[in-house]
Amino acid sequence: QVQLVESGGGLVQAGGSLRLSCAASGRTFSTYAMGWFRQAPGKEREFVTAISWSGGRTNYADSVKGRFTISRDNAKNEVYLQMNSLKPEDTAVYYCAAAPFFGTQSVKYDYWGQGTPVTVSS
Repeated sequence: QVQLVESGGGLVQAGGSLRLSCAASGRTFSTYAMGWFRQAPGKEREFVTAISWSGGRTNYADSVKGRFTISRDNAKNEVYLQMNSLKPEDTAVYYCAAAPFFGTQSVKYDYWGQGTPVTVSS
């Protein structure tokens, strides 16, 4: 079992930055790939980025490539999402999730946090 708690969301102006954190419980955190997904109002949840268990492999949605960076600290059981050059279209609830294997499909992720809202004003 892995429990995930996100934090760091909030209101920011376009062009600004936010850093989201996801704290995980459970001694097996370091064996899981981690991902960030987001869901905007009235839209389906979409993949944002993922990182392998070792941190050696990452993947980004085209919409955030070059602006967002995922990282993890297995010693602290945490994963992070650094978001720069934010745009109004980045407004969404952001969720972290854990999966046994690296991937981009939400159905492959077994554990989910409760989400943290991010609002980017224009």
